[in-house]
Parts: sequence; C-alpha cells; structure tokens
Amino acid sequence: MAHQQRSQAHLSQSGDTEDMTMTLAPRLAYFAGVARTEHVTRAAQEMNVPQSTLSRAMVRLEQDLGVELFARRGRTVALTPAGRTFLTSVERALAEIERAAEEVRADADPATGKVAFGFLHTMGTETVPGLIRAFRAEHPRVRFSLVQNYGEAMLERMRAGELDLCLTSPVPDAPDLVARRLDEQKLRLVVPADHRLAARRRVRLAEAADEAFVTLEPGYGLRRITDALCAEAGFRPKVAFEGEEAETLRGLVAAGLGVALLPPPAVPRPGVAELTVTAPRAVREIGVAWMAGTVDTPPVAAFKRFLLSRKGTLLT
Repeated sequence: MAHQQRSQAHLSQSGDTEDMTMTLAPRLAYFAGVARTEHVTRAAQEMNVPQSTLSRAMVRLEQDLGVELFARRGRTVALTPAGRTFLTSVERALAEIERAAEEVRADADPATGKVAFGFLHTMGTETVPGLIRAFRAEHPRVRFSLVQNYGEAMLERMRAGELDLCLTSPVPDAPDLVARRLDEQKLRLVVPADHRLAARRRVRLAEAADEAFVTLEPGYGLRRITDALCAEAGFRPKVAFEGEEAETLRGLVAAGLGVALLPPPAVPRPGVAELTVTAPRAVREIGVAWMAGTVDTPPVAAFKRFLLSRKGTLLT
C-alpha cells in the first residue's frame, strides 16, 4: 500500500504522458539489460557502460516511476512483482523500436530500399509502368509503394509524409514544395462518333460552347484546366456529369452524354472522335513534386534523378 501511495503521488506530479515518456525512454534498454542478467556489474559489461551510470539510471527510473522495480541482494538484483509487470511491456516496446529501426534501414538501403511514389490516374496505364520498368533495369531490387490519385490528394499525402515524390498536373506552386516541369501533354476535344464535329480533325474550343461537358470532379487538376480553357474560349461549360477517371468520361462521351477535354487514350476507343484544339492552346503540364527541405534516402534520390532526366521525354 505504501508503494501504491508513493507511486500515485509521484506520477501525479510528473506532468502529461508525453513528459513521462521522454523521461523514461532513455532508461528502458538499461532496465531490460539489468533485468535479463539480474546483475548490475554483468549488465554494465554487456552493454559497455560504466556500472555507476547503470546504477544511477536504475535508481532514477524507480524514482521517476515511484515504484521499486528491483530487490537488491548484494551484487545481484531480482525483479519485484512491479518490475516483472514493467519488463513485459518494456520488452515489447523495445522489440517494436528495433522492428521500426530495421524497417527504416531497409527502406533506405541503396539497392533494396523503397520509394513511395504517387501519380495521376491518367498516367497509370502506360507512362508510370514504363518509367518503373526503365528505372528497375538499373535498380532491379528497389521496391515501390504506389499511390494513384488526383493531384491535390497526392500533395496532401506527401505533406503527411506518406509519399516521397509524385507526378502531378498542373505543376504545383507552393512554398513547402519543390516542383519541376517534366513535359506537357496535348488535350483533345473528345466527341461522340456521330457528333456534328466528328468529321473534323481540328476545332476551336469556342465551337463547343453550346455542348454539354462531362468532366472530372472539382479539385482534379484536369477539371481546373478544362474550366480555365473554356473561360479563355469565352464560355462556361455546361456540366452534364462529374467523374473521377478519364476513361470513364471517354466512355460516357461514346454514349452521347456530352463532350470532354481529355489527354490521349492509351488505346484508341471506338465510338468517339478526338479532335485537335487549335485555340486556345490546350495542353496540360506534367511535373514532379517533393517536399522542400527533405533529405532523400538513396533509392528516392536515384529515382528523382531518373525522373528529372526524362524532362521533355516523359510521355514518349
């Protein structure tokens, strides 16, 4: 009971959980070593620390917890019931720390490390598989964690530390990001095969001012580009459908639901005609972005160099 009262009184003065964690963490490995050997001198030799340092650390640990962890018997020690309870959790925590350390070391390995890479839906059919295939010709064991999403969602995941790099459009301009333009992609006006414009090869975007448009949802980069190009052509598009994937839009165009501004398909789709837009200039820029101030692991640095080397040829 006296131990319980002392523990409650001490812990109530120690501040919040984060403060206690910062206080205890440096001593946990020392505690586990002494508990394993049940001998302070032997533990000090095994851990290559002075015995006095280890003894003081155990005394401070007990003081910080307000609980006796060891019963002293001359030069040997034995865990108290509280010590055995504490050791179970300490060993689990130390094992998790070691697992995490091994994981990050493995991810940073130059030959077998990991790259967390995000890219647009429209680049998933050919462009990104081709890039990874070419990169792995020189780095065959590098692993990839891939995320396919629209641009803003990828940037947020990168800000959250979930991505190392991403291919996106438009090329972002933000103080916390570094972005480099790699290429540009022409956009086409896609119309149904039986549309009044389908026999044309070229068209001014203003000629579609009265058409219904199928577009990506607000927040997608291609949607912002579509809205901006239509505004430049002098009209606001009448939106018949908002989707999440470009090939779905192409299918809806084939079904006669409307027209769309889209990048070229990986494989020609029946039921539509794809027209070159002569005015305004209908392109989207593709760029690579990463967080400013980050220190790249060797595999991330290698893949970044590879992407930058593809400037002007990313889509070919």
